[in-house]
Order: sequence, then structure tokens, then C-alpha cells
Amino acid sequence: MDELEKSLVGLNYNCHDKIFLEFKRKTRELLLKYNALAYDEKSQKIEILEKLLGSKGETVSIGAPFLCDYGRNIHIGSKVSINMNCSFIDSGKITIGDNVMIAPNVQIYTAVHPIDLEERLVSDWRSGEGRHFCNVSTKPVSIGNGCWIGGGVIILPGVTIGDGSVIGAGSVVTRDIPDNVVAVGNPCKVLRKINDKELD
Repeated sequence: MDELEKSLVGLNYNCHDKIFLEFKRKTRELLLKYNALAYDEKSQKIEILEKLLGSKGETVSIGAPFLCDYGRNIHIGSKVSINMNCSFIDSGKITIGDNVMIAPNVQIYTAVHPIDLEERLVSDWRSGEGRHFCNVSTKPVSIGNGCWIGGGVIILPGVTIGDGSVIGAGSVVTRDIPDNVVAVGNPCKVLRKINDKELD
């Protein structure tokens, strides 16, 4: 199993392997062009997004500046608005459904490091050997159809946000959120169902 295959199935992998360095090089080139475009240069933006992203539907808008690691692991549905200054660490897969709004300064992480220091560090690491000094793996993030992610939200690796849910501004989403709820806070918790009375 090569390093790319390891990364996609959640095993520890070498994020400094040449394949990932090449992904990052190409992504940085595309992002430099994208983030330099004027607001109304829509056709040029669409052209770059089609090269950058793993897949995208119709009517996708991403405000500049936008940052991501690889781009190729980001899959976006149709009628999606991602506002300015969002950062997607797409070492693993990020899936965004249809009819989704993502406010400014949202951060989505898929990279995971072991909690235990001895497990986190690569024991025989030496500078210049072409690998990172700590172990890393990935967990995918999924945002369902019809969601609204408020400003400054942080979504941690492995989280699924259900269809139709709203995440309040400034929340840190550490675990799955069900369909059709309003959830807020750090850590993010369900506040109430949508179009229903407040939960006990």
C-alpha cells in the first residue's frame, strides 16, 4: 500500500512523500491565481475550481481568500456558497452537500495526530529524510444537504453534520450532529430541533 492509499483509508502516512508535495505545489499555484482574481471574474474562478476540487456541482461560489491543502479531496454539491477566508485541511475527504451556506472564517480539519506523545512522534526521525517528524492520519468530514455553517466555526476530523442543520457562529464541532437541528457552542451541542420546540 502506497502513502496515498494509506492516507485515504485512515492509516498513518508520510505527508512529506513526493506525491503530496506535488499535490501541494499544484494547489498553491491554483490558489495564488484564484485568490488574486477580482470578485466579478466568475468564469476564471469556475475554471480554476474545476481544476482544484475533486468534484463540484452547479452554482458553487467560494470567496477569496480560500486555503486548502490538496483541493482534490474536496467534493462540493450544487448551490453552495462558501464565504471568504475559509481554510479546508483536506488531507482526508471533505464532502459538502447541495444548498449549503458556509460563512466566513470556517475551518474544516481532516488531519489527525495521536494524542500520546510517544505515538505521535516518529521514533527514528532524522532531518532531511523526506518525512514529517510526527505521525498523521485522516478522518473524513461530511456536511449534509441544506446546512448553514456559521462564521468562525471549526469542524474537527471525523465529524458528520446531518441534512438541514444549522451550526451557530463560533462553534467547535467535535462530534456528529443529527439532521435538522440548531447546534451551538464549544463543544458544539444540539440546542433545539428546527421547526420544533426546544429540546429538554
